[in-house]
Amino acid sequence: MSTPYTRSSDYDDAPPALVAPETRRLDGAVREASVPAFARPVTHGSLADLPFENAEAAPHTVVLSRRGQDGDRWTDVTAERFAAQVHAVAKGLIAEGLVPGDRIAVMARTRYEWTLLDFAAWAAGLVTVPVYPTSSVFQVRWILQDSGAVALITETLGQAAAIGPERDRLPDLRHVWVMEKGHVETLAEIGGHVPDAEVDVRRGVLGPDTLATLIYTSGTTGRPKGCALTHGNFLAEVDNAIELLYPVFKSSTDDLSVLLFLPMSHVFGRMVAVACVRARVRLGHAPSLKPAELLPDMAAFKPTCLLAIPYMLEKVFNTARAKAEAGGRLTSFDRAVNTAVRYGEAVEAQKTGTGNGPGATLRAARSFYDPLVYRRIRNAMGGRVRHAICGGSPLGRRLGAFYLGAGIEIYEGYGLTETTGAATVTPPQKPRLGTVGWPLPGTKIRIASDGEILIAGGHVLRGYWDPAAGGVVPAAPDGWLATGDLGALDDEGYLTITGRKKEMLITAGGKSVAPAPLENWLRSHPLISQAMVLGDGRPYVSALLTLDPDGLTHWRQMNGKHPVPAKLLIGDEELEAVLQRAIDEANKLVSRPESIRRFAVLPHDFTEATGHLTPSMKLRREAIMRDFAVEVEGLYPR
Repeated sequence: MSTPYTRSSDYDDAPPALVAPETRRLDGAVREASVPAFARPVTHGSLADLPFENAEAAPHTVVLSRRGQDGDRWTDVTAERFAAQVHAVAKGLIAEGLVPGDRIAVMARTRYEWTLLDFAAWAAGLVTVPVYPTSSVFQVRWILQDSGAVALITETLGQAAAIGPERDRLPDLRHVWVMEKGHVETLAEIGGHVPDAEVDVRRGVLGPDTLATLIYTSGTTGRPKGCALTHGNFLAEVDNAIELLYPVFKSSTDDLSVLLFLPMSHVFGRMVAVACVRARVRLGHAPSLKPAELLPDMAAFKPTCLLAIPYMLEKVFNTARAKAEAGGRLTSFDRAVNTAVRYGEAVEAQKTGTGNGPGATLRAARSFYDPLVYRRIRNAMGGRVRHAICGGSPLGRRLGAFYLGAGIEIYEGYGLTETTGAATVTPPQKPRLGTVGWPLPGTKIRIASDGEILIAGGHVLRGYWDPAAGGVVPAAPDGWLATGDLGALDDEGYLTITGRKKEMLITAGGKSVAPAPLENWLRSHPLISQAMVLGDGRPYVSALLTLDPDGLTHWRQMNGKHPVPAKLLIGDEELEAVLQRAIDEANKLVSRPESIRRFAVLPHDFTEATGHLTPSMKLRREAIMRDFAVEVEGLYPR
């Protein structure tokens, strides 16, 4: 059994003792930072034990809430009830002939059954394999083939039917179950004859080194590869994250709850789901990121914490600003924004010991704008949100300060599938806006001579799945995982991400350019949905831009014009003038040789469906360069 978690009143909001990173310098620069583990390493037991430990320690505590069909009602699930459901489904999987070590794939949006199946599969000694529900048939077949999955659980009948013609290429696949057909409930029923002791035995042989899941990286190029994560990887990650992010997982002042709507097929969502179960924080699942569907879920569930990506937080901000402008309140809104930014920066200065915190005048101004602006933004997220965990790309200092001033503290993090989620996180006691925080306790961060980020720690994957090589091939034989990302550590151990090694551009003049900072800034503009900076081997740097439909509609209406499709505005002089001003602002971030000289507006947005974005919203650069080759060549006339 893994060590049970203590909750709530034993903490009284007392933060863990602050342990600053230990840093090492080389050639005058900080090259390494590390923070000792806050949680004791788990030496026995597995994730499969967590529901049963919760049921024993706090049987009547609500650990999850299940979304009703209409989305308005949420049914609470106690620790005792969840453990019983996990146990029943585990017995059903055993009854169907699945044996320890078998891989079982799950293809569904973010919903209650995802977490139920994860823990049930682990209790039966199985290995879960997440599949994005938006994956093509080819991608699904590849993952099922490569993992050797013996069972697949889909959300819809259509997903199951799509894989039907591929069954002859999947000799290992013996079972296909469908959630909407009630097959999860059927599994819970058919295992009645399986002795309870069988589940106990299977749980008992699992340990920290046992494989828990194969998560296939979406990849911006090439075929995805399976990251082999163990039960110990997850426990090292979540136990230290729970300790560090105590306001999210341990505060005794709130009825803590997390609404999860990012894909469960991604390690970020899975990690936070496991952390919530581990810490007995009420967890809810929302299947859609579309505002019309997500906002009612937020209003009904009323989370205290959200998982987010910068794109979502930028969208919330831009939508609020557009509504204020449409209502004739733009000047007041912008004043409120400036007040929130100054307030957030003052709070940061106080926590880091570089300032005295917000003064009386600033506090009064914030109180004045709270009901007019900030509370409306919080209400749009359910009304009780006080924290958000944000990852995927840098949020930006100003937007982070705004949300902090508006009453929502953002904990930025950086990590990969290979690190079971976060490798660095903003420390609540000492945030530094514009960075991705310190090393997660128990983690070492190293900057190689070429700027590449290297990571070591108990959450680093065992290796990559390679059936041809007999299983798992080590990914970090020397203990250090090479991430492919570029970054820098400051004197106090805070990490800043500067780009991707393989995305670095080298112009014809030999200038190295990191596209990420420019792209992130441009993407935050209300009229811009996506931006891709290019210029490798070219005489200068250029950019491809796509337009945000909502922002575009608002801009047209505010200028007394009817909304029109984005493709009809290609070449519009007024629009290009606005976008040029955005480019000019972005160029202030870089030197003249790195600045964007020309740009092209594309008639269609980059989406996952078109193959231009990965499921985690990263640009597929090769596909974009291929599909928009004419536009690219137009940026470099001969």
